[in-house]
Amino acid sequence: MSEKDYLQDITEIKNIMNKSSRFLSLSGLSGILAGIYALVGAYFARVLLLTANYDQYSYTLSETNIEYKIIGIALAVALLSIITGYILTRNKAKKQNVKIWDTTTKRLLFNFLVPLATGGIFGLIILSQGIFLYIAPVTLIFYGLALFSASKYTIGNVKYLGIVEIILGLFALYFIGYGFYFWVIGFGVFHIIYGAIMYFTLERE
Repeated sequence: MSEKDYLQDITEIKNIMNKSSRFLSLSGLSGILAGIYALVGAYFARVLLLTANYDQYSYTLSETNIEYKIIGIALAVALLSIITGYILTRNKAKKQNVKIWDTTTKRLLFNFLVPLATGGIFGLIILSQGIFLYIAPVTLIFYGLALFSASKYTIGNVKYLGIVEIILGLFALYFIGYGFYFWVIGFGVFHIIYGAIMYFTLERE
């Protein structure tokens, strides 16, 4: 067997090991759509805040319980993103003839959901105490940590999106009063950019 054959065998072995240890069926298109959903949700949330005489520097509102309406919008955006992501990822997995639910997927979800759920609970606690200033930074930072934590079980460049989300969260924490805009950039704009890069470089035939 020639040296070229050995190198080809080694490459094939690496590819097999990579596929068995990483979830490679994530859809870039789902990232684009999730970003669009976030932008639409942000628009409706902004309309609610403006009608409630929202003060961006103190997060004070003239209308009580408006936060629950905003939570409803956020949950709707999250639900749409999850459903869309599942459908597109399932379709991509079928085309690749791979299983969507296996040990790697379980590890991916576990590493993603632990920091994400922690951030969600933390956000609900401070929201229940009327501390609105830190909602945007908290959601961005913990979402970024979730992406970074899960990146070792999927496409490696997911970690860069996670790092960007963390940085945006820290900026939002420093520039208090502008968290809404950082949230729009993080969950809307950067999702669209990342999803487009992923789609056109890895998926489009």
